Amino acid sequence: MPTEAPAASLYDFFGPRGRLAEIYEGYEYRRGQLRMAETIAAALDERRHLLVEAGTGTGKTLAYLAPILRSGRRVLISTGTRNLQEQLVFKDIPILERALGRELRAVCMKGRGNYACRWKIHELSQQAGFEFNEIEPFNRIRAWSETSAWGDRAELDFLPEPSRLWDRLNARRETCTGSKCSLFDACFLTRLRQQACQADLVIVNHHLFFADLTLKDRNLPGVLPPYEAVVFDEAHELETVAGQYFGLSLSNFQIEDLARDMERTPAVREITGADWDGALGRLRQGAAGLLNALGEHEGRFSFEQRPEFLAQHAADYHGARQALQGLAGRLEAVPGRAEELALLAQRARDLEFRLEFLFASEDANMVFWHERRGRGVYLQATPIAVAEHLRETLFSVCDTVILTSATLAIERNFAYIRDRLGLEAAREEVVDSPFDPGRQALLYLPPEMPDPRQPEFLAEALTEIEQLLLASRGRAFVLSTSYEQMRKFHERLRPRLPFPTLAQGEAPRHHLLEQFRATPHAVLFATSSFWQGVDVQGEQLSCVIIDRLPFASPGEPVVKARIEALRREGRNPFREYQIPEAILALKQGTGRLLRSGSDRGVVAVLDARIRTQSYGRLFLESLPAYRVCQRLDEVRKFFAPAGSE
Repeated sequence: MPTEAPAASLYDFFGPRGRLAEIYEGYEYRRGQLRMAETIAAALDERRHLLVEAGTGTGKTLAYLAPILRSGRRVLISTGTRNLQEQLVFKDIPILERALGRELRAVCMKGRGNYACRWKIHELSQQAGFEFNEIEPFNRIRAWSETSAWGDRAELDFLPEPSRLWDRLNARRETCTGSKCSLFDACFLTRLRQQACQADLVIVNHHLFFADLTLKDRNLPGVLPPYEAVVFDEAHELETVAGQYFGLSLSNFQIEDLARDMERTPAVREITGADWDGALGRLRQGAAGLLNALGEHEGRFSFEQRPEFLAQHAADYHGARQALQGLAGRLEAVPGRAEELALLAQRARDLEFRLEFLFASEDANMVFWHERRGRGVYLQATPIAVAEHLRETLFSVCDTVILTSATLAIERNFAYIRDRLGLEAAREEVVDSPFDPGRQALLYLPPEMPDPRQPEFLAEALTEIEQLLLASRGRAFVLSTSYEQMRKFHERLRPRLPFPTLAQGEAPRHHLLEQFRATPHAVLFATSSFWQGVDVQGEQLSCVIIDRLPFASPGEPVVKARIEALRREGRNPFREYQIPEAILALKQGTGRLLRSGSDRGVVAVLDARIRTQSYGRLFLESLPAYRVCQRLDEVRKFFAPAGSE
């Protein structure tokens, strides 16, 4: 890591006559950006944790990149999304390079499943186990792998998502023999790790960070290079992502992948026979019987009746477990077995452990649930609370953890996020947006809306949305808290609107955003995945309409378990968990509107509870200081062309 400062001081770098001002004509000095950079520099120097909420437009990425380089410490940057990883690599780091007058060594690391495995590509080329429609894409992947520098799937624009062919070729951990592989030195991941160890900046995402953290917690080799400090950008997502990795899961895809690999691995074929094929058949039959019995409907469901379910399906459960035990034992008994056999045996033992834990564990800190998505059936165990896990594995081990986001505080207070994450001692800072929300935007709260839980809400909401879209001339996001509500809005308003309409689900998320940006006066109907991480600057997005306050469904398994846990402690889950979560989500949704100092627009919240309920004040006081109005005439006047009446 470099030891020199980006400039003589951070003020000399960010100030009105600093290095950034020298290289960019029209550079705007932002006092909050400098304050954030200085606060982060102090945390790195003093080796202490930091929470910093940075309002939209602060320029938070440069505000942490510059002090990281200045510190001389090995600091890992973890982002919430791959999009932000790419923004750092292709936009923000080149700005730093221009300002410093030198090249920076930056490495972007993703999860192992994003990279090709050279050994698998070689082995598969020797086999005939292709579907007809896989031959041509495999040949293209093989040719690409011979010239690619990183083996990153993102380079393959012809490969659909999801792709079962890619699943057979990627470098996921459970099929990797590591340094024992004959192609280890040429491995894309080996090269990536080597580059990361020498890099000035290493950028990962939260999923990879916690996957690595859980491996190291189990004394297994991780993927990431050594680091002394971590900056988490989009840190509001940490509890959700950490819960996934501190928990456990099992899917029909994991079972089938193991069975298929046992059938196709050359070293296995030498020891197979009728009893082997029979064991694979019993594994598939037992697993299918268990997972399919969980239900046919898509969605997430609690799995509270596990003892009764297990008693009813004991034959399938014991059949699958015994098959896994038998397959692992047979592989482990092979004298001088190849590394591939050891890996398969290890995978079988791991799946047996998951099967037993998910159906029979009595861990009181776990909530058990299942989900069906398309052809996938997933059984999950998620910690009810992750605070203790994070305290033990992260905050007490790493002396400097910096968490930043545009949405961390409730009424400028970090108590909620500290409690959820188990962060006991940290410096705290709120950096306000340099934008002027009172001048740039209206917050429209219609005065006569029914409660959104009442049946008449839909008709009234349709009328309000139509009038708002006519006033804004399209150019809007209509954000719903459920897919069903979004579908109703879109279906009923599409024939009534004189504007192009787009709906989530019609195309991949990034394609929809590209269409929205390129289509004048477009209206996009969407749900939660568009509430955050979406950046549309300019008048193309001039209105954000939110149907209701984004309270998580109390019936969602993890939410339900956390509510019940707080209630058992004698606490008020609505005040202490549901309201804060909804406030942070609303801040994310409304934050889609103002993305630059020249943006103008209207945020509309159709949920009357923000006005009529006592807790509505908490929502309003946590939002930017928009000018509030309750009359459509004011909205129309706001959008009227300059000089018109």
